[in-house]
Amino acid sequence: MQAEAIDTSSKTELLNLYQQMYLIREFEERAGEMYTRGLIRGFLHLYSGQEAVAVGAISNLEDRDYVVTHYRDHGHALARGMDPKTAMAELFGKATGSSKGKGGSMHLFQASRNFFGGHAIVGGHLPLAAGLALAAQYKKTGGVALCFLGDGSVNEGEFHETMNLAAVWKLPMVFFLENNLYGMGTAVGRVHARGGDFDMAGAPYGLDCTVVDGMDVLAVREATKVALEKARSGAGPAYIEAKTFRFHGHSVADPVKYRTREEEQEWRTKDPISHLGDQLLQLDLTTEQELLEIRESQDEVIREAVKFAQESPEPTDEDLFTDVYA
Repeated sequence: MQAEAIDTSSKTELLNLYQQMYLIREFEERAGEMYTRGLIRGFLHLYSGQEAVAVGAISNLEDRDYVVTHYRDHGHALARGMDPKTAMAELFGKATGSSKGKGGSMHLFQASRNFFGGHAIVGGHLPLAAGLALAAQYKKTGGVALCFLGDGSVNEGEFHETMNLAAVWKLPMVFFLENNLYGMGTAVGRVHARGGDFDMAGAPYGLDCTVVDGMDVLAVREATKVALEKARSGAGPAYIEAKTFRFHGHSVADPVKYRTREEEQEWRTKDPISHLGDQLLQLDLTTEQELLEIRESQDEVIREAVKFAQESPEPTDEDLFTDVYA
């Protein structure tokens, strides 16, 4: 989608997309800083660079819809409306976190917003998303399960099993593949028979397949809107692949020696936040000062989130025995 195709009828809505993407970026950059200071432990997989996917897709959802995602989950949680304080506290392992400090970075969860994780096992969350879609279908709520997955999931059995079952049962479900071109330590083209080309991954199961520029929030929003409408109508699941790029390593501990600095710099010129800001400026829908004020306001939101997390209490020994089902 090019700048001239932007629907300029809602300046507020467009600026809100910019604000959400910047909020996620600042959250991630500060989280990375806190990790290097030893205040966040365990694993930390940053979403910087991929903000257009979470924000563009989730901006279409209704309250009755579900979101299920992989372990690079901070952006999805924030786009779904999780309080940055709650999210940051979970990264810090504090009792005020979304999972009471027991889940950490990979297990953000908030049932009140139909945000059902945050899952660390590659591909393991797809059957759970299908279960939520089945529940919505059975109860006739009109809800849709939006399931984000990484490119590594395509090589997992759960991907094919879930896609087949969703197609057979015509589940109200959208499979959204975030193809950031690299797995844990190698290019996806080296571990996939089609060279990392996932554009038709849903075709063997009869799903409509769409490829979208994952660095363009408006293109993502439009593609997801169409897919959600199809799934909600009872026509069955849909599949979207977004080509995107993570600006950092697989995790904070990743030295990223498997790709070149030139490639990274080329992708940074496609930064989704700057891209949208430039489009809005070109169309006279905003000013540099207005964008600056948005960024400064979100900087303050994240400062408060970090302060809240630092000052929150640790889980107690007794908390080891709460929320245990067996």
